[in-house]
Amino acid sequence: MASYVSPELREKFETLSIDLKNNILKRNVSLNSVYDLINILEVISKEKEE
Repeated sequence: MASYVSPELREKFETLSIDLKNNILKRNVSLNSVYDLINILEVISKEKEE
């Protein structure tokens, strides 16, 4: 499964750094809303803290 970013979220997604975008995309997630994006950013943040 490839990651998906909805057209409505694409503009916000594109403001992220290339490293962060790549980190998100390699997780095979489906980003349909800003809440989906926030959730995956929280997961990444928690991983970095550990």
